[in-house]
Amino acid sequence: MNIDGKAWRTIWLEPEGRSVGVIDQTLLPHHFTTRSLASVEAAAAAIRTMVVRGAPLIGVTGAYGLMLALQADPSDASLAAAFEQLNATRPTAVNLRWALERVRDRVQPLPPAQRAEAAQREAAAIADEDVAMCEAIGEHGLAVFQRLAAARPPERQGQPFQVLTHCNAGWLATVDWGTALAPIYKAHRAGLNLHVWVDETRPRNQGASLTAYELGREGVPHTVIVDNAGGHLMQHGQVDAVIVGTDRTTRRGDVCNKIGTYLKALAAHDNGVPFYVALPASTIDWSLDDGVAEIPIEARSPEEVTAIQGRVLAGPAAGELASVQLTPDGSPGFNPGFDVTPARLVTALITERGVSPATEAGLRGLYGHG
Repeated sequence: MNIDGKAWRTIWLEPEGRSVGVIDQTLLPHHFTTRSLASVEAAAAAIRTMVVRGAPLIGVTGAYGLMLALQADPSDASLAAAFEQLNATRPTAVNLRWALERVRDRVQPLPPAQRAEAAQREAAAIADEDVAMCEAIGEHGLAVFQRLAAARPPERQGQPFQVLTHCNAGWLATVDWGTALAPIYKAHRAGLNLHVWVDETRPRNQGASLTAYELGREGVPHTVIVDNAGGHLMQHGQVDAVIVGTDRTTRRGDVCNKIGTYLKALAAHDNGVPFYVALPASTIDWSLDDGVAEIPIEARSPEEVTAIQGRVLAGPAAGELASVQLTPDGSPGFNPGFDVTPARLVTALITERGVSPATEAGLRGLYGHG
């Protein structure tokens, strides 16, 4: 994607080949800053602290993290320790373990001297494949949006096609294009008159800070709303479709996404608004059946609920980033990072292979036996 006229990916191998560059997403939207990760410890910290976030990008960062570990020590013990260290950083997103297993299985049979270079090639391949899959998701989603827009009543044809999205599932959550935002970018570039309602997505505000940042740089019309406004908009006919991403999808179509997604799906179901989930194959966990019962939900720091980060508007510290406390002293916070939307509430899954019902039969129709 383009930032101030320059094409960017969210992760790249630095020219010297010994470190990995990433965009520091904790400073967006107010400061665009990159940092280099030169060790497996740095890669693990970047994932854990959400310098990088989004299931596909987490997976690619983990893959490069194994490369960094093997550059320092290519032994079996180092490989195993780095695998466990990286895998423990974010328990909900399945892409991380998928990418780690792919790199591990590629390098494990090789002599230690060849492992770091092989891990580099495999991580780069995963990154390139992610870009291709996300762009394909965009094409399939574009067709869905065009069909829905054309099916609106005559009095709505001149109005923008209204899309609501939750959290950030754009190019910042992947290597490029994004999942849920890829159809939006494709539609905008194809000339579809559309407008995006952007959920703020408390408590880390990935919608207000990251999705709004992306859409603004691309020139996509959008409006940031509080999380609880979506149902009201749907009741008043101001949402034509909801589209979100997912960090883990079960084989029967249950989707785990940022906390609050389930409530959007309930509101969409009650108001007859189609609810789509965009995902690549790497996000499907074929081992799980019941998402509510089986997907581990990451509990993040209560401080993300009790405090908020923003840019100071006035005074001596104007322009600086600061964290402020929202709650009374002594009030505890609880911060589950994700919730699960049952397949029955999902209109369809938009994948790189096409659009599928949120059912096991639908997914197997696209991917075979998994």
